[in-house]
Amino acid sequence: MEIAMIQDSIVAFNELEAVYLDRGMFFGDGVYEVLRSYDGKIFALEEHLARLSHSLAEIGIDGVDIDAVRRRVEESFRAAGIANAKIYFHITRGSAMRSHAWNETLKPNFFLTVTELEDDSQVKAKGISVSTYPDLRWKRCDIKSLNLLPNVLARQDAEKKGCSEAILVDEAGFITEGAASAFFAVLEKAIRTAPLRANILPSITRKFAIEAARNTGVAVVEKSLTPQEAAVADELFITVTTKDIVPVVSFDDKTIGDGKPGRYTKLLMEQFRTFTLY
Repeated sequence: MEIAMIQDSIVAFNELEAVYLDRGMFFGDGVYEVLRSYDGKIFALEEHLARLSHSLAEIGIDGVDIDAVRRRVEESFRAAGIANAKIYFHITRGSAMRSHAWNETLKPNFFLTVTELEDDSQVKAKGISVSTYPDLRWKRCDIKSLNLLPNVLARQDAEKKGCSEAILVDEAGFITEGAASAFFAVLEKAIRTAPLRANILPSITRKFAIEAARNTGVAVVEKSLTPQEAAVADELFITVTTKDIVPVVSFDDKTIGDGKPGRYTKLLMEQFRTFTLY
């Protein structure tokens, strides 16, 4: 008899719930998105859905109705009734017997959560510390894949060092991005960040941060930088969906500027807020 064991319980294989055979669990075979709301309004939903479509197409998950995904997101958000919410969802290729190759008839699985965001005003007022970590990820980070083990290991390393985020450094010695964020520096009155390539996620919050800079007349230079350059930058900050722009005041134990959120970072934070009021 074919069986499975769940914790200490033996179950006949043909009685297993489909969730235990999800290819997302076996292989990380799926993609995800994280959105947030501000004061009862979902932010940048269409941008996130466009990125989702890209991710799905790049790994060949077909048959996903984006309009249905939009409906599920909006319906779940209304049902939760949380003004400032984190909305996470993922889509996997489906459930089947474990095999690297997949059957084209698989039906994708959808899972979503809506949870409340904590007040991050104190974090933004004080700034955070970050530390560097080798970028061990695969070469297609433009796909928002469920394969996040390298990110997990990097973030745990940062936690052990008392830091809030890990900043990833590739084999050539350049910063790519954070384990769960985009990374920016202020150098010579210009915003500097790595250019978008296949090794970097096209972050939605990154896009709006760059727009905020340009709206305020601040130059943006999309050019890779090294940890050595970051350590002596005038200002540093990260961008992440759940917190938008977050000042960085310590980089690998080196104080940035005067150890407080900088002028340009504060300016961009104020400008970013205007995007969330529509």
